[in-house]
Amino acid sequence: MTYRSTGNTARGGWENRMDRIDTADPKFLEPLLAYAQTGMGGAFWAQVKGNKTAVFDRFGEHSYRKINANANRLARVLRGAGLKPGDAVALFCTNRAEFVETINATRRSGLRVTPVNWHLATDEIAYILNDCEAKALVAETRFDTIREAVRSAPGLALHLSVGGLADGFEDFESALEGVDDRDLPDPVMGSQMLYTSGTTGRPKGVHRPHGVATPPQYAGSNAQYDPSTDVQMCAGPGYHAAPLAFDIAIPQASGVPIAFMGERWDTEEVFRTIQNRRVTHAHLVPIMMQRMLAAPDELKKKYDLSSLKFLVHGAAPCPPEVKHAMIEWLGPILYEYYAGSEGGAGFGIRSDEWLKKPGSVGKRPTLLRVKIMDDEGNELPNGQAGLIYHEAQKLNPFSYYKDDKKTAGAHRGEFFTLGDIGYFDEDDYLFLTGRSAEIIISGGVNIYPQEVDNEIIKHPSVEDVCTIGVPNREWGEEVKSVIMLKAGWKPSDELKKEIIDFVRPRLAGFKVPRSIDFVAELPRSAAGKIKRGEVRKPFWEGRKVQI
Repeated sequence: MTYRSTGNTARGGWENRMDRIDTADPKFLEPLLAYAQTGMGGAFWAQVKGNKTAVFDRFGEHSYRKINANANRLARVLRGAGLKPGDAVALFCTNRAEFVETINATRRSGLRVTPVNWHLATDEIAYILNDCEAKALVAETRFDTIREAVRSAPGLALHLSVGGLADGFEDFESALEGVDDRDLPDPVMGSQMLYTSGTTGRPKGVHRPHGVATPPQYAGSNAQYDPSTDVQMCAGPGYHAAPLAFDIAIPQASGVPIAFMGERWDTEEVFRTIQNRRVTHAHLVPIMMQRMLAAPDELKKKYDLSSLKFLVHGAAPCPPEVKHAMIEWLGPILYEYYAGSEGGAGFGIRSDEWLKKPGSVGKRPTLLRVKIMDDEGNELPNGQAGLIYHEAQKLNPFSYYKDDKKTAGAHRGEFFTLGDIGYFDEDDYLFLTGRSAEIIISGGVNIYPQEVDNEIIKHPSVEDVCTIGVPNREWGEEVKSVIMLKAGWKPSDELKKEIIDFVRPRLAGFKVPRSIDFVAELPRSAAGKIKRGEVRKPFWEGRKVQI
């Protein structure tokens, strides 16, 4: 494969003379990696792919050249507003090209970007804008919440409105008009700071002192992208850590176009997009897979999903029955991960491995150590559940922004915990059993709700389930399962008994639900995780003791 240089990237640059890209060719790979180290990977792809589509969104198609040019313009606008490397930019935007352009602009200008959840309430948004110390805001101002929140964020020097005009904001497109679109001569790698959802109190920013380049994933990697043919679908909100990494940052680094879905899940639209865009890769959370599986047979047969070759999933525990059904339907193309924004080595497991170890999230990594510890910090042997501790990265350690107490509380020496509980089996495969904040303690015995959920979901009537601990005068807590039924099933006392009888042989007696409630919907975060705390809250309201 050969390339020729034609000068400035925004005008042409390295242009591919062949239809296929040889990702193993040093003449291709070496300059790509060099560009990535300064946050300019998008500039490289603007040279290689030019007017080919980089982003499909609900407004149309956007080329690599356009995305790169706008990132350069925005970087200059931010600098012109007085922002310097290390300063913060808040991004409040749905899945659209401007989201990608803003991420790219901050990555090449040394800025720290915080994508903000656009589902949050006004005061929650205002808190993040102030806590991250944002000096600029790029926002989709059709949301009332963001227009109200900025009134409580006096530190903002620049307000840019995406998708229309708003009082107190400058129009995004107008601000970029006429600005130099050439690549920055002095790029500086930027960083990102995401906010944890947390189980108590305000969320905290996960902060690292240094930005990190995103490498491409070609042959030999998990994704094994082919930038000549592959397409990534982004079905979840880009502000969340997993879609931001798997659906935006990594495919961008690899030269793979991104197909953004709408703001709300639509199973048929997902099927249609996979077929029409020939989607090869996607990141999903379990509820998305459950909705795909629940689609009528005629809908599944209507669309061709054969282009799919890599589905990565995580962010929430996946019931084994759901994963078995997905593999049976689409083949062994699922790859599960377990990781956190805070870092650590991370876990991953392919479908073929998982079928031998169903329920596992992967084998103990060798890059960074992982331990299971008890409350006193003693390492537990394989087979015993405890808090999972990850070895911290020494050269770029995380902290919770402006919260030394929370940072210290998460650490034990060189290790930190995300609050997850699990155990290693005899072959060093990790199994998650719950979170420390979610443990049900009944009569002094720990019960992990995910274990109960994994059995109840197997009943043919159950769409989804959330098991919690509710007050019990004698035992402290007792087990209750809150269930969302599949279409066609009706709540009844008889069905409650049937479900309890169904799981009784599958669980130890103390884990079997004492009661069941049926609900129309279970509360979820935008990442697809059930908000177990919200399900639990009504049963404990008004009590002085909150176990």
